[in-house]
Amino acid sequence: MNIIPGIGNIADEVKGDFTDIESAADGMFHVGEDGVLRILTPRDRKVEFICFEDKTLTWVKSAMGYPALYPLHDMIYEQPAEAVLMDLDGTSVHSEEFWVWVIQATTARLLTNPRFELEEDDLPHVSGHSVGEHLQYCINKYCPGAPLEHARTHYYEITHHELREISEGRGRSDAFTPAPGLKEFLLELKGRGVRIGLVTSGLYEKAWPEIISAFRTMKLGDPLEFYDAIITAGSAIRKGQAGTLGELEPKPHPWLYAETAKVGLGMDFARRNRVLGFEDSAAGVVSLRLAGFAAVGVDGGNIRQSGVRPLLYRQVPALTDAIPTVFGE
Repeated sequence: MNIIPGIGNIADEVKGDFTDIESAADGMFHVGEDGVLRILTPRDRKVEFICFEDKTLTWVKSAMGYPALYPLHDMIYEQPAEAVLMDLDGTSVHSEEFWVWVIQATTARLLTNPRFELEEDDLPHVSGHSVGEHLQYCINKYCPGAPLEHARTHYYEITHHELREISEGRGRSDAFTPAPGLKEFLLELKGRGVRIGLVTSGLYEKAWPEIISAFRTMKLGDPLEFYDAIITAGSAIRKGQAGTLGELEPKPHPWLYAETAKVGLGMDFARRNRVLGFEDSAAGVVSLRLAGFAAVGVDGGNIRQSGVRPLLYRQVPALTDAIPTVFGE
């Protein structure tokens, strides 16, 4: 099976990113049964692609206990773009190192070991997904049996303290910085009438300070006036506060990108061929593709090590390198 529906013919340079497996979706599908011709999984094994002659289904795993099955649509992009969907952490704002450090500090508290450090192979599992997914991964690996809610409590205590320190000028000055070329890229899109949606799996309380900090640095004014839509994973659910279900439907699920395009930007699914998404994480790439959009990978994240390059329309070193791709020049 050389041509895979939804993926196409995998280029030689990225064939090693996918591994063939015999069964998927917790044993619901098996190669050679019920029309299944092949099952593939990327290096991080976060998703599984069940390939038939005429379609590919994607099994999205969940550390929270709520996996899901989605069709993988063919990637069709027609230049120029009418709308661009942009990830926040890593793609628009360099903050991933800070948030990984918060996950590490949270795990250290659970272990009562202030010297605890994450390992290199933990990185694909503690970035790009929801806070709950990140924390559950660390619990499973480093402190089995620890309650997730205890981890959440530590996480938000650390987060609130660090954000307050940053806002008052005492915290890490390098926590949130605009990605190289972000200002030029955004102004080019805006100047040519491209609608722009900003999308993050992060909760509002952690995402908004990043956005504000970046826009102050770039001197671009109010981000609510600049972007045509901003979608976050909602608000944390804690005692005495209302929240959302953003912890169960973040990237790599398609819903954040789908909602930004359809509800935020008014782009019907039939017009998805005129939408281009930008991501630096594997979870984000899968999310874009499951929502039906072409994905451009931006260097610097975990796309290469996670093994999702076969899903990309293109890979670029920086945002400004993608301007010809956006406009067909």
